[in-house]
Amino acid sequence: MSPIYTRGGDDGSTALADGSRTAKDSARLEAYGAVDETNSWIGAVLGFTRDPYLTPRLLHVQDLLFVIGAELAGADRSGGARAVGAEDSVRLERWIDALMAQCLPLKLFVLPGGPGSPAAALLHVARTVCRRAERRVVLLARTEAVPQTVRIYLNRLGDFLFAAARYQHHKDGAQETIWSLSKSAVLGPDGRPLPPPE
Repeated sequence: MSPIYTRGGDDGSTALADGSRTAKDSARLEAYGAVDETNSWIGAVLGFTRDPYLTPRLLHVQDLLFVIGAELAGADRSGGARAVGAEDSVRLERWIDALMAQCLPLKLFVLPGGPGSPAAALLHVARTVCRRAERRVVLLARTEAVPQTVRIYLNRLGDFLFAAARYQHHKDGAQETIWSLSKSAVLGPDGRPLPPPE
């Protein structure tokens, strides 16, 4: 069996899907590297949740993030390989609506994470990494061709992961921690500002 190391990247370059090489800190590598990080954080979430609604959907998202990674790496699509389409973002919108319908209306900011739900905390991490992936893809699109469907999907995915975090909090019976800009404070369950610890 071949070793997983090739030594080909020891000079700071890596191979793209078409066989060409590029620097490991190039905009393209930064883009699909951040997509890969998003995928890994979603994998971490799956280690903490067995929710029958979320689990299959997160697995589907992981599959599509691999598709996006391959597309950003320049994989050949001429043979009819899967590509992310507009319908994938529409599907995320349906999921978002279903998740938010089970949560309390949101009128203030929610602090990421919080006691009582490791899966929800990790979903917030996945959300912020997804937003970074989106920014990297937008940056790449300034100089190279990137399908608009990829940018839209990552934008919608960030929204889905936020909704999923709120839903997971709800399912775990955990209290979301609310922050108010006007009161510049973390609010308790009764809506009153929590005093700082002594």
